Amino acid sequence: MLSSPKHLRCVPRAPTAGLRLAGSALVAFSLLVALSSPSTATARGAVQQPARRDSTGERVRQIVVKLRPGGASRARATAAAAGGVADHTSLGARTEVVRLARGASLAGTLRRLRSRSDVAWAVPDVRARVADVPFPNDPGAGSAAGDWRALQWNFAGPFGVNAPQAWANVAADGAPGGRGVVIAVLDTGVAYANHGRFRRSPDFSRYQFVSGYDFIARGLLPEDRNGHGTFVAGTIAEETNNGFGLAGLAYGARIMPVRVLDRGGEGEASTIAEGVRFAVRHGARIVNLSLEFSPNVTASDIPELIDALRYARRHNVLVVAAAGNEAHGAIAYPARAPYVVAVGATTEHGCLADYSNDGSGLTLVAPGGGADASLAGDPNCHPELPAGGDIYQVTFAGSSPRRFGLPAGYEGTSMAAPHVSAIAALVVASGVLGRNPTPAGVTARLRATARKLGGGGDEALYGAGLVDAAAATARGGPGAVGR
Repeated sequence: MLSSPKHLRCVPRAPTAGLRLAGSALVAFSLLVALSSPSTATARGAVQQPARRDSTGERVRQIVVKLRPGGASRARATAAAAGGVADHTSLGARTEVVRLARGASLAGTLRRLRSRSDVAWAVPDVRARVADVPFPNDPGAGSAAGDWRALQWNFAGPFGVNAPQAWANVAADGAPGGRGVVIAVLDTGVAYANHGRFRRSPDFSRYQFVSGYDFIARGLLPEDRNGHGTFVAGTIAEETNNGFGLAGLAYGARIMPVRVLDRGGEGEASTIAEGVRFAVRHGARIVNLSLEFSPNVTASDIPELIDALRYARRHNVLVVAAAGNEAHGAIAYPARAPYVVAVGATTEHGCLADYSNDGSGLTLVAPGGGADASLAGDPNCHPELPAGGDIYQVTFAGSSPRRFGLPAGYEGTSMAAPHVSAIAALVVASGVLGRNPTPAGVTARLRATARKLGGGGDEALYGAGLVDAAAATARGGPGAVGR
């Protein structure tokens, strides 16, 4: 049993408390009957325990169930007819998502499911949230006109990712801006098109996207209701050299918008797993996950998502995820999974950001903005000084999906992760590792060419170092082939 349910969240960070944005065989008829009829009566006078809540304080509403091979009948039963179960959906491969009816006991339903011989496992369907939190910060909108460098220190500053030289490198290789690579952004959606009340961001063109999917509304239009996903997609591929807004790091790549988080920036593990599998099946080469689960969530709590991440690896798809924003000495899932590139955040000064998770399994760091961590002996860390710059891209100017601008700074590991996804796309497009490099090969290249920080030896804090787009796309070096 879980000590507490899990939630996924988007991982931006606010200056105080961070705002978190963070299958399918059908359940057999006999299993649904078991859910509707408890095997043991509640003792008279016993107090029913309240439904378990996740890290966001919301009740857990769903259970993911895996049936054993050759288990009970596959007969499709009407979930609404079974007391305790509102409905259920199939994820495939004998996996079901069961939604509890109003007032049903999560603990009791889990107990009955786990006692059945035809059930391999059953876990609460925990929610994630975006891995960064936007917070208000007036940058002086007029000062950036015509000068992207004034805001995008993360691309071209002393502790940026050396984007200008990388752009020159890949252009010389015939793949300007990472042309030809598809990056799936699994997030709150993206402002990618004009549909009804939604508008495409003015710093995207209609040609920068491939078809995606909305796993929240179950439709073909993964429009953003939050702004977080649009921001993340902008860091990766915002239109460049168009005389408007800011630059995108892999501006020639194409974005696959996959909505797996709701307007509040949260979504269930099973939904994210569906999104990963969709991206892999529909041609994404890289998957960006700027989201995190609560620190208490382990791999055993999210088996369907872990399986989807393995599926991506088997199909030669690189997955990049935010390490998390709790200033915690352990990486949050899904970044903590062994087949995922875990990205921590650094500041404009080249220090670990004070909110960034660290610990074993951290792969790399990238710009996330904000204040320096207090790290004794690190020459780049000055927490006593004002915080460095934030990360900026064109996104919603407020809450409306129709108005865009540079309304505020964003900081967090959600902002760091898309830098790595974009640079991975530049590496793939450049051909420096050959025509079809593996996720392991791309990861090794990024690590081998990263800039050492903090004295050069502490991988728990900085992983292999600050990702360097210019070095990663340069001719020669670790893993390079003749071009």
